[in-house]
Amino acid sequence: MIGRLSGTLLEKNPPAMLIDVGGVGYEVEVPMSTYYELPAVGKAVQLLIHFVVREDAQLLFGFATQTERATFRALLKVNGVGAKVALSVLSALSTDEFFAYVASKDTAAITKVPGIGKKTAERLIVELQDKVDTFRVALPAAGTAATPSSAKAQAEEALLALGYKAAEAKRLIEKNATDDQSVEEMIRAALRSIRL
Repeated sequence: MIGRLSGTLLEKNPPAMLIDVGGVGYEVEVPMSTYYELPAVGKAVQLLIHFVVREDAQLLFGFATQTERATFRALLKVNGVGAKVALSVLSALSTDEFFAYVASKDTAAITKVPGIGKKTAERLIVELQDKVDTFRVALPAAGTAATPSSAKAQAEEALLALGYKAAEAKRLIEKNATDDQSVEEMIRAALRSIRL
């Protein structure tokens, strides 16, 4: 599975882009929030990737931050929401705005996103309501300095990605991780404690 791409930006045609990685050109679709952060053509670029394998295609979606990628993945789990709609959400709203609308159950604001009707907006609110705190607190932007608290948040996010509930992930990190550890060490310590 492809989780990240680092290479040279060859083309920018929103929402698609082409990245040269060791002589291989990867076509990647990105939300506009990520597109605005892209360097000039010919410059080095690095993106977090969500890789989709379908019967008729293999698709790459790129994101500037872990929060964007995690939000995209959460959106895909909502019944009736595909990659196109998920990209549309991230192009029209910041993740903070989106989860603020989910938290306040503001269907009118969410239906302003292209491709989302009232029923889909209501479904998004119902299915993502329990994730509001997780996404607004536990997911720092990629590339930020890992202070002890943000390192713990990143470690919690990794456990969430592995399928742990938010409360369990928080408990495992708080109980087993120390402030002087790297994010990877925190994750290992938490997972080791489960096996003991």
